[in-house]
Amino acid sequence: MKTILVTGANGALGQAIAREFLNSDEGNVVVLGVRQNREKADALAAEFSQRSLVLSLDVTASAEWQAVIETILDQYESIDVLVNNAGFHCDHLLANMPEADWSNVIAANLDSVFHGCRAVIKPMMARRFGRIINIASLSALLAPAGQSNYAAAKAGVLALTQSLAKEVARAGITVNALCPGYIDTDALDSIDPDKKKALIRQIPMRRLGQPEEVAATVVFLASQQAAYITGSTLKIDGGIL
Repeated sequence: MKTILVTGANGALGQAIAREFLNSDEGNVVVLGVRQNREKADALAAEFSQRSLVLSLDVTASAEWQAVIETILDQYESIDVLVNNAGFHCDHLLANMPEADWSNVIAANLDSVFHGCRAVIKPMMARRFGRIINIASLSALLAPAGQSNYAAAKAGVLALTQSLAKEVARAGITVNALCPGYIDTDALDSIDPDKKKALIRQIPMRRLGQPEEVAATVVFLASQQAAYITGSTLKIDGGIL
């Protein structure tokens, strides 16, 4: 049994990751970190009431991270897995990008990973076990026009992952990153149908990825079978790159 914290747990990807851990045979405890709009997280926690808990967490606030980790340690005695999934993008061409949109996207996607990793490292090192999985993006590897803030933040997540993996490898902690491509979530629902078809034609598999496919990879990276995988970046993109 592991104690797992999944951030951004109200979105489709966070929900899929949390459910995959809860449906495993290990009897995992999953803490759902959410900043707002927690209805879906509350519903999932109610479904697994003995093994799931929703906690408010602004991932850009170091103090909130410390409070959440203290609560987890008080209730469950350990934090074994951290999935840094929270984030968002706000796209502009760089020449027209408001400074606030640069700063907010960097904070939500990169600073948040720094705060989260720093909050869990010491308790993980004390137990000489830990799994950190950072959800980056294909934009980190194949940066599109109009996403200089988001692509820079996610590329930073990859570099942070590689550096931290070296720092904590001897303590039994692995740190890995995933780069999902186009995944079938609410974020794609607002796209014009013709544009969505054109997008899918760019994917060699000619389909969108499913949140459950990302979730299964996260659960594998948290397993003992993945104990020798660290500092890695794995893309889940249907063959785009």
